[in-house]
Amino acid sequence: MRTKKPIPVTLHKLHGEPGRRPTVDTEPAGVGEIWAPPSWFDDQQREQWHYSAEHAPPGLLTGTDREILVVWVVAAVEHARACLKVRELGQVVSTREGGVMQNPYLGVMNRQAHIMLRAASELGFSPAARAGLGRMTPEFDPHAPSLGQPRNNARLRAYLDRKPDKLN
Repeated sequence: MRTKKPIPVTLHKLHGEPGRRPTVDTEPAGVGEIWAPPSWFDDQQREQWHYSAEHAPPGLLTGTDREILVVWVVAAVEHARACLKVRELGQVVSTREGGVMQNPYLGVMNRQAHIMLRAASELGFSPAARAGLGRMTPEFDPHAPSLGQPRNNARLRAYLDRKPDKLN
């Protein structure tokens, strides 16, 4: 039976306690920083590595996430290479016997896209993944809008009480 993905403690704290279950106060944190790409990367992979590390959600990636980022970078570069081959040869290619078949690079391209999407969801590289991360602020701002709708929302009640178009 599949269960829901665990929600980070930070999100639990932002949303409040929607049910009667207590939230977990601790979770393992990543260790170290991501800085240098692996030595076996080629130039395109190094370029993609630096781009990805610079444009990842701030403060999210740590040295613990290095191998997931490696998977994403390799898949992104191989996907681009396969796309170029599909563009060059077409989606359907001729065989030596005179028949036609799907371009083998099309399968490579689709598989790399699948790998990219799976790794991207772990790294916060998609809009849905970033929405799941919540708002990443360095310090608590009591005036920032909340992400969830906790019960007995005092700010919402105060706003509704002072609304200019409120009917009496």
